[in-house]
Order: sequence, then C-alpha cells, then structure tokens
Amino acid sequence: MQTPVQFRRAALIAAALAPISFSCVVQAQDLGEAMLEEITVTATKRAGGIAIQDAAVAVTAYSANQLDAMHIRDLSALGFSAPSVQLEDIGTARGTANFSIRGLGINSSIPSIDPTVGVFVDGMYYGLNAGVVLDVFDMQSVEVLRGPQGLLFGRNVTGGAVVINTTRPTEEFTFNGRAAYESGDNRYLSAVASWPLSDSVGFKVAAYNNNDGGWHTNLANGNTHFGKADTTMVRSALSVDVNESFNFIVRVEHGESDGDGPAAHNGGCTAFAFPGVCAGKYDPEGFDFAIDEEGYYDNEWNNVIAEANWDVGFGNGRITNILAYRNYDSATLGDIDSTPLFLFHAPAKTDQSQLSNELRYAGSFDSLYLTTGLYYFTQEFTYLENRQIPPVGFVPPGITGGGTQDQTTVGLFAQMDWQVSDSITFNFGGRYTKEEKDAQIASILFNTCTLNDGCASYDFVDSRSWDDFTPKVGIQVQPDEDTQFYAFWTKGFRSGGYNMRHTAVAIPNAAFDEEEQRSVEVGLKKDFADGKVRANLAAYRNRIDNMQREINLSDPLAGVVQLIRNTADATIKGVDAEITAVLTNNLVVKANLGYVDGAYNEVLFDISGDGVVDSTDAELKIPRLAPWSYGGEIIYQRDTSWGSFTAQGSGYRRDAAFYTDNNRGELREVDMFNARIGFGFKDDSIIFSLFGKNLKNQMTFGGDTQLPFFPGATFSPLNKGRVYGAEIQFIVE
Repeated sequence: MQTPVQFRRAALIAAALAPISFSCVVQAQDLGEAMLEEITVTATKRAGGIAIQDAAVAVTAYSANQLDAMHIRDLSALGFSAPSVQLEDIGTARGTANFSIRGLGINSSIPSIDPTVGVFVDGMYYGLNAGVVLDVFDMQSVEVLRGPQGLLFGRNVTGGAVVINTTRPTEEFTFNGRAAYESGDNRYLSAVASWPLSDSVGFKVAAYNNNDGGWHTNLANGNTHFGKADTTMVRSALSVDVNESFNFIVRVEHGESDGDGPAAHNGGCTAFAFPGVCAGKYDPEGFDFAIDEEGYYDNEWNNVIAEANWDVGFGNGRITNILAYRNYDSATLGDIDSTPLFLFHAPAKTDQSQLSNELRYAGSFDSLYLTTGLYYFTQEFTYLENRQIPPVGFVPPGITGGGTQDQTTVGLFAQMDWQVSDSITFNFGGRYTKEEKDAQIASILFNTCTLNDGCASYDFVDSRSWDDFTPKVGIQVQPDEDTQFYAFWTKGFRSGGYNMRHTAVAIPNAAFDEEEQRSVEVGLKKDFADGKVRANLAAYRNRIDNMQREINLSDPLAGVVQLIRNTADATIKGVDAEITAVLTNNLVVKANLGYVDGAYNEVLFDISGDGVVDSTDAELKIPRLAPWSYGGEIIYQRDTSWGSFTAQGSGYRRDAAFYTDNNRGELREVDMFNARIGFGFKDDSIIFSLFGKNLKNQMTFGGDTQLPFFPGATFSPLNKGRVYGAEIQFIVE
C-alpha cells in the first residue's frame, strides 16, 4: 500500500509523463562524431559560447551525446573521467558535495563552509554544498573547469567550477525515457519530453525517480537492505521567442529525497580493539559495519530560474539576465560513533533560501570581444544540530546548537579578448566582489536550543564584510586552426565566514578570513590526424594564502571538535593531460592523467593538534590532494542487420589522499572499473544495456573522521561496492 508521500510522488510523475507518446524514431549518431563533437563551452559567458578547443582554459566538457556514449549516470562518475578531479559525496548526509579539483577541496558538511569548487546549474550558483551531488538527468551538457575561475564566476571557485546546463524546449517533439534496475534493488525511471506549443513557444517537462532498496548490510540487526533512498525530481521549462531579437526561458524544479542515514564504517571496530562491540565477525577492509541507530535524511528543494536574452546592435552583442531562486530544507540523523552502542548520534536540520541575479553584456568590436556584467547574490539559512552523547562529567546529553547566517554578495566584472592578429589574442579583465555576512551562533555544548524551535539566545554574534579584486591576464597563440597555446595569470578567493558547528571548550568561536589564490597556467590544445585525435595538456602553479581548513579533532566531550581557521600558506602545482582518439568510426579510446604536488610554505595554526605550531605541522600533507590520477576507457560500436552493438569498458586509478589536516584520516586509493554492453534497435530508438560498476568491489568512503571512544575509532561513511544492472532507453526525435 502506498504512503501519502509515495502517492504524491507517483502522481507528480504520472502528470509529467501524461503527454508522452511513442511515434517517432531517431538515427544513431556516428560514435566518432559524438566523442569529438565540437562542444560549445558556455562558461566563457560569450554570446553563443565558444568552441571547447578555442577556450583558453582547462575544461573537460560533455555533451548529452557523449554522456550517453560513456554511460555516465551520476555526477560523481565524472570525477574519474577528468584529470585531477574528485566529485565526491561526503556521505554524512546524502547529496552533500565535497568536491576537489587540483588538490583544492573541503572536508565538511557544515553549511556555512563555502566550497573550493562552485556548482552552477543553468546559471544559478548553489549557495550550499548540500543537495548538490545529482544524477545525470535531463542534461544538455556538463562542463568541468579546472583552476581558479574567479573572473567570471566570482568567489568559491579556487579549485574550479562545475557548470551544468539542462535541456531546453525543442522546436519539434522529442522524448528521451530511461528505466534501469541495479543490484541492491535499485530502480531508476526518468523521462524528458519537449514539444512546441506554437511557432514561438516551446515547453519541456521532465520527471525522475530513483528508488534505492539499499545495498549495504547492517551487522547489528541483520538488515540486508540498509541505505534505502527515494528521490523524485520534476522539472518544467517554458521558452518564448518574443521576436527575432528577444527571448526568455523559465525553468522550475521541485525535488524530494529521503532515506536511511549513513552506512558508517568504523576503522577501529574489530574484535581485537573492542571485543564484542561490532556484532561478531567484522572485516575492517570490507563493507562491514554495525550501528544501532540507522538514522535518516529528508531533503526537499524548489528552484526557479528565469533567463532573458536580448540581441542588440551595439557590438552585435547580447544582453543576458538570469534571475534565480532556490530553497532547500533538510533533516538528518546519523550514527556518528559507527557502533552498535549509543555513543554519539547527531540529528540536524538545515533551512536555506537564496536569490541571485546576473545581468551581463557580451559583444564584439572589430578585434575586441567584451563580456561584462553585474552580479547579486543573497542567502539566509538556519542550521541546528543536536549531539546525543552519554553524560561525561558536567556535559548533559542531547545538547543542541547552531545558528543563523545572512549574507549578501555583489560583483562587477569585465573580460576583454583582443585579437591583435590572426594567431595572437590577449586576454585581460577583472572582477570586484564585496560580501557581507551576519551570523548568530549558539555553541553546541553551552546552549539549550531545540531542533524545532531554534535558539532563544546566542553566545557569538558578529557581522563582517570582505572585498576582493580578482584580475586575469593571458595570451592565446593559434598558429593554425588545429593548435592553440595559452598562458595566463589570475587570482581567486574563497569567502571568509563563520563556524556554525562550534564545540571547542578552550577555544572561543571566531570568524575566519578569506582565502586568496594566485595561479599561473600554461596549456596546449591540439587536434591531429585530420581531427581524429585530440590532446589537451595543462601545467599550473597555485599559491594559496590564508588557506581555510576545517580541523577535525576527536574530543571526549563533544565527540569531534571542528575548528575552522586560516591555517597556512601553501603551494600546489601539477599537470593535466587528456587524449581522445577515434581509431575508426566504430572505435574510440579516451585517456587522462593528472599529477598534483603540494606543500605548506608557512603554517599559521596548530593543524597537527599537539598544541604547538612547529615543523611537525609544516611536514604534514595537504588534505584531499591525491598525487596521481589516471586511466581511460574504450568504446566500440558496430551496426548490425538487426540494429547496433556497443561495448564499453573503463578503468581509472586515484591515489590515496589524507582526509584530515593532522593526516590521521585517509581516503583510500581507488581502482574504479566499469563495463557495459548495449543493443540498439529500430535505428537506436530503443537501446537495451547490461552494465557493471565498481567491478573490483573496492571499498571507499566519503570521509574518515577520528573518534575518541576507543583506539582507531572512526566515522567513515561507505560508498557502494560492486553493482550490476540493466537499462532500457527510448528515444524519439
């Protein structure tokens, strides 16, 4: 029997799919053409975009055709197919991003912590890390930009940016439907339909549901379907061509996702370290875990994005305005001690709303290309956390804290590309950003707040503002149409802010300052063999001053103390390489390699946790910096008398990286192997696939936080292991 929530979700999907019919077929695109398709990069914010090989930036971009050809079904999978990129879910609360690019990442689920990798969907910046890790659904393209992108995107993109563009309404009826089933009783259903309402009006509706029956086993109670999750998204879009020079599109999205809490592995939970606690046989190298509180998460969000474009005669340019609103509500409960004992449980709530507007102009004046604009962003959120820890000394159980934060950001930017000759272009520009944040925080151990009613008082109230200028100068040299050399110097910064999860007894809560970055990058983009081989290379050096870090330290009173400070100055350097080769029209090979090296130049805060700042701190490794990442994939497609056959295999390796600043927590090395075979029928309007993911059954987790309860104790949320599945796809164009 369906619950009211399940019935409501089913009704939403049914309403979205009601207009769909199956009356047309589509011809399959040549595999070689799909994988070397000339993708238009929108992240340059030029009118109409720019071809990926002409963009003077290290970017890995994927069209809808390429995402299908590579069988990419979730955003985190792209973190292996692009060099020096990790698009990971932290695992504490489902959908919370801890993205890292070129060794710059965060290890936090605190909503007041700004990312190093910004996520932008249809021009809207996601103000929180929560609700970010999405499945690849209804996507026109995905662009992963490496390196600081402060000029065009502002703050919080020191590592890079992930730019997602969903599909637009089409001029003719189109449909793309997909159903899949994976081991672990994991079911997917999605559909995107678009059709014209008139010659000037187009409409799109899209619906998605993922009902995950739970892959993990909880040894504490024998639950073999732990990790249940149910996610539903419904999107619609209306586009209107008012006349030949003015058009607008309005996108609306509603989403709900709920399920079990984290599958929390404990690194010290063995029969030898703590007899009897972990419910018998326990393999610390496998997927075993045993928890008494299975917890939950419950997320809901709404997005509205209105984009208007006006083509003007001035510079043969375009004026674009993107107005966006998002609200996001979340409630979670996790067993943080990761044992069958009641040692540390933590329910939490987050309520957030944001509003942004970007007004920009892009045009050209003979040999000068100009992009300039104004940006406004405001958000407010409330975060409350209850720490349920048995009494120790004077600390009573069930203490709640948290607080509220309001912020406003304004920016002014301009970029100019001056083509001085057929082969040489100079790039220069800058962005000025001013940001103000107001915070009211109740320290978790010293206040009596409640999750439902909030806090009656706060022990820390503060208001601060920061401003920064991020310039960029560069050069592009294109000796021929198949070759580009580029070089640039630029700045970037992460916002200053506050710690909404303050638990330290001896250290007062305090604001932390912005993190600044200076970056030099040189690159080569080259097509060979009549466009059948494409190679892109980049080398970079980043200097980061006042690096912001969340220092995780185990604590017998609070369980974990999380201090957020400007801890050090550091240098990170490395190289990226990507190559795509179309060996035949039926056979494509892709490969990438990333190398990252980083070290502290000067340590400003005790990051080792030993009470002093000395050489011990300086010798530590930078967290989330995996030195080597490399791998590749091969895709083979062949037409047959009955349709088409596709075989695909991929293998990627990523080195281990430290998770915590004191290097006691570690993210394991990963060998990720996937495979797929597909069968296309009726000109590939129907495609049936069999696939396997994580074929080596590698145990990985999103974080590795040390706990005080016994030697080696950790909170390490697990990802899934080996998965097999089948998928059927219907395409109408």
